[in-house]
Amino acid sequence: MARIFITGSADGLGQMAAALLVKQGHQVVLHARNADRGRHAMGRVPGAERVLISDLSSIEETKNLATEANSSGHFDAVIHNAGVYQDSTHDPTVDGLPLLFAVNSLAPYILTALIQKPERLIYLSSGMHLQGSSKLDGIANTKPGVRNTVTYSDTKLHDVILCKAVARKWTDVYANAVNPGWVPTRMGGSSAPDNLEKGFQTQVWLAVSNDVKAKVSGRYFFHQKEDRYLSAADDIALQEKFISICEQKSGIRFPLTKY
Repeated sequence: MARIFITGSADGLGQMAAALLVKQGHQVVLHARNADRGRHAMGRVPGAERVLISDLSSIEETKNLATEANSSGHFDAVIHNAGVYQDSTHDPTVDGLPLLFAVNSLAPYILTALIQKPERLIYLSSGMHLQGSSKLDGIANTKPGVRNTVTYSDTKLHDVILCKAVARKWTDVYANAVNPGWVPTRMGGSSAPDNLEKGFQTQVWLAVSNDVKAKVSGRYFFHQKEDRYLSAADDIALQEKFISICEQKSGIRFPLTKY
C-alpha cells in the first residue's frame, strides 16, 4: 500500500485519480484551494485520508501547504495535478505574478523543493506544451503592475522542464511528466475528444505500479506510453534558468539533496 498526495484533487482528473487509488487500497491525501471545495472533495472520494487546504496562487499558502503535508507523514508519491487553464482577469496574484505561472509552474516547484522527498513525482503537463515558449522571458521579467503574457502552453512546458530537472538532480526519485489528453472535464469541456479514463490512469500507474515501464525517470507519457515532447526541455541550461527563476520568485532554493 502506498501513500499519495494529489494537488488539485477537489474535482476533475485529480479527483478521479484519487478515487481509483483509494479503490486500489492506497492511502490518499487530497488538496483543495478552499474549505468548501475541501468538503466537497472528501464527499466525492470516500476513504481518502484527509484534505489539505491551500490556494496555490499564493506563495505563502503554498509554503504552508508543504509544511502541513510534511507534518502529516511521508508520501510515497506526489501527483502535481493542480492547474488553471486561463486567467480571465489578467490581474496579478497577491505576489504580483501571473496567475497561470503562479499555480501551474511555481507552485509545483515550491512543493517539490519543500515536501519531504517521495519515491515518485508526477507532473501534469499537456500536449499544448509543444506550443510553449522556451525563452522564459515572460516569467523572468514579471513585475508588479505590469501585464504579462504567460500562456497556458508556456506553463505546461515549464512542468516538463521541471520534471526533467528533478529527474537529473535527484537520481533516487522517479520523476515523470504526463499529458492526460484533451478529456471531457470541467477544464477540458464536454466536447473534448480523448478518453476520460485514460486521462487519469497514467498518473495512477506512475504513482504505484511496479511495472518496469513505470519505474523510469525524466520521461513524458501519454496513455501509459512514452510520447513526443518539446526537445528544448532536455537543455540543461534551460532547466537551470527555469530553476533559477523559480528560486528568485519564491525565495526557495532547490535542494540538491533532501531526505
